[in-house]
Amino acid sequence: MAEAENTMAITAKAAAKRKVANLSFWSIVVAFVVLALKLAAWYVTGSVALYSDALESIVNVIASVAAFWAIQVSYKPADQDHPFGHHKAEYFSAVLEGVLIVLAALLILNEVWRSWQTPAPLEQPWSGLAVNGVATVINAFWAWTLIRAGRTEKSPALVADGNHIMTDVVTSIGVFGGLVGAILTGWQILDPALAVIVALNILWQGWHVIGSSMNGLMDRAVDTAEHMRIRDVISASCKGALEVHDLKTRIAGRATFIEFHLVVDADMSVGASHVICDRIEDALKAEIPSVRVTIHVEPDDEAKLPKGTTAVPFA
Repeated sequence: MAEAENTMAITAKAAAKRKVANLSFWSIVVAFVVLALKLAAWYVTGSVALYSDALESIVNVIASVAAFWAIQVSYKPADQDHPFGHHKAEYFSAVLEGVLIVLAALLILNEVWRSWQTPAPLEQPWSGLAVNGVATVINAFWAWTLIRAGRTEKSPALVADGNHIMTDVVTSIGVFGGLVGAILTGWQILDPALAVIVALNILWQGWHVIGSSMNGLMDRAVDTAEHMRIRDVISASCKGALEVHDLKTRIAGRATFIEFHLVVDADMSVGASHVICDRIEDALKAEIPSVRVTIHVEPDDEAKLPKGTTAVPFA
């Protein structure tokens, strides 16, 4: 029974790995397609706002390649130099993406300055907007796919890539609406003004991506709801123990690390306490994918709750 469950778990992990790896690869292909469309839209119109939109897509291409590499590394098994695995590799990809986003914003602001110095009318604006609209629809679908899969598989690189692309979608929609207004009113100033708004939005997104990734690198704990769920699972499966205390958690990419102290009767045998630990670990693994559990068994004189306490065995 246990062997069959282990086989199923290994098969599920392999399937998840293939899914994430495939999505990260196709993300590169989609990024190149969208970049080509947006560059075509800019070339047709000469719009600095569409240029800024295309420039952000260049960042998408680089970020997608970085995410693909990071995901391959993160799935490598633990080794002598990395005994806890390579899960954090995805955070480095996300940090790089944030830095590239900020760089793109600065390049856009530079182009805006040049455009204000030498303004030029838009050429074939409707054709350019149509091409850019197709790119936006593709991006919207792909961003939704990456965010959904990234959250399901706990992949920071996919989530960061998806969030960045979704910001690109919002940017593109704003540019589309603004340029339609510029065409209808003849106010050419709207074109560089939109590019400034795009740049500021990109800067904000870059800061957000970097901040989220740094949290992961700093061993951030699980959120409150997840923490309470972990407590409930341990409490429901620690029959025979006297108390649990010093529960700590941290997240590293897909992996969740859990450690705590388990207090048992001082006369309990090592084998009996080991049975309790196995039961708790099995329960946690059934509830939380890619969990790593460390349990420190202690005698009853290490308990923090008063003797005879029958409440939830936590302190």
